[in-house]
Formats: sequence, C-alpha cells, structure tokens
Amino acid sequence: MTAATPPIVLIFGPADPTGSDGLPADAVTCARMGCHGLAAITAITVQDTAVMEEVHPISPELLDDQARCLLEDMPVQAIKVGGLYSAECASAVAQIAADYSQVPLVLHLGQRTPPPADAADQDDADDLLAATLELVLPQADVVVVEHARLAQWLSDGTLEIGEATSAAHAMVGAGAKWVLALGAPLRPGHAVNLLVGPEGATTNWPWQAPPDRGSDSGGLLATTLAACLAQGMEVPDAVEKSLELADAAIAASFLPGMGRRIANRTLAR
Repeated sequence: MTAATPPIVLIFGPADPTGSDGLPADAVTCARMGCHGLAAITAITVQDTAVMEEVHPISPELLDDQARCLLEDMPVQAIKVGGLYSAECASAVAQIAADYSQVPLVLHLGQRTPPPADAADQDDADDLLAATLELVLPQADVVVVEHARLAQWLSDGTLEIGEATSAAHAMVGAGAKWVLALGAPLRPGHAVNLLVGPEGATTNWPWQAPPDRGSDSGGLLATTLAACLAQGMEVPDAVEKSLELADAAIAASFLPGMGRRIANRTLAR
C-alpha cells in the first residue's frame, strides 16, 4: 500500500550550515508539523553560530529552475519565502508566486545578510528591499516582520504610512492579505504580536522578548505558519498555533557553540 502524501511546503531560503535558520532548519520544522518540505535554495552561506562570513547568492535563473521543477512535479499546499539576496531573485519569486497564486504564501521579512560594507552593497540592499516590497509583498497571504524593522523603514522613508493607522496596516494597504508584526507596542512598556487583516481587523497575542544571544525567531514562526496553512487552517487560527509552537521551541533553545542560541525545532507537536 502507498502511504498518504503529507501536505507539501516549498521553502525559498538560504542553506544555513548551522541549522539555526533557513535550510535545513525549515525542513526539520516542516517534519515536526507533519509536512514534507521542499527547498529552492536562494544562497549558500559560510557561517557559524556567531558570525556570517560569506554569502554566495544563487542566480535568479537557477532559483527559478529549482522552484518550477518542483512545482511541476508535486502538489504544493503552501510556500514560505525567507532570505532573498538580489532584486532579480525577488522578481523571479514574485513571478512564480503569481503563476501559483492559488497556493498560500508566507513572506518572512527578516535580516539575513551582514550589514552593507560599502555604498555599492547598500545600493544592492536598497534595491532588494524595494523589489521585495513592490513585487513579492502583494503576492503574500501573510507577511511576518518584526515591528522594529517596520519602525526603521518608516523612519528612513522606505515605507510610507499614509493614512494607515500603523505600519502593519500600511503593508496591508500595499497588497498583503495579512501582516503579523512581532513585538508591536500596544501601550508604554507592553508589546504584542499584532495580526492585521482584511479591512483593518486586528488580533494580538502576548509577545515575549527573545532570550539573550537568541537567533531570529521570525523564520521559525513563518515556516510553522506555512505548515499550518498547508494543512488547511485559517490564518488567525494558524497564527495562534504557530506562535504557541514557536514560543515553546525558543523557550527550549540551546547553546551549542560560541555564538547564538538555536531554537529546539525537534519538540513534538
């Protein structure tokens, strides 16, 4: 007998050799959630738990070939977009997402590169961010982003709030169906994970400050959320479950090396 096929999630992200983020960490998260993870690798990094020394981006042509080869072979129930490394790759991902618009897409807007070393690097980073916000964000069913990044983009003019009541609302106005802002201030001294949805509807959950030397938790949360959507959950329910599971994994994080802690993605569901 042939076993039933589990829900399939396609992950766009870098190959992180430490297993703390990107691939193969996302494959572990998918398996933990009862899903099968596929990989379209956006870059190969040279790093340990303390320092990212090198980033070797994949060409947009190779990225496109990877993803379409998988999508034409297997039924994918959800897509998670993590680290992208060029405006051209962002454009390629946006076109793929448009061609498979029936598949829920979770976009994680996290920091996955070292700070720009010079003006040319800064220009490339600006172009990548602009392409991601203009081309990929409107394809997203859910955007996961730290409030601190939203605040930075507001202050430097990358994101314009207009008449929206918050930066997260502005992202919904820019085309995202739902936006999950992590660590958004609710009142002085109190932050929440804020979910903004259609017609400005909001829900929030308690936010826990990450542990000292903790790695980025947004990628873990976004992958867990994609797995929940692949199983047919509605967005608010999927976000609630994903926050619970991600918080548990982060609370059980371990310190295997001399740098950052790694969330324990192996915990049972």
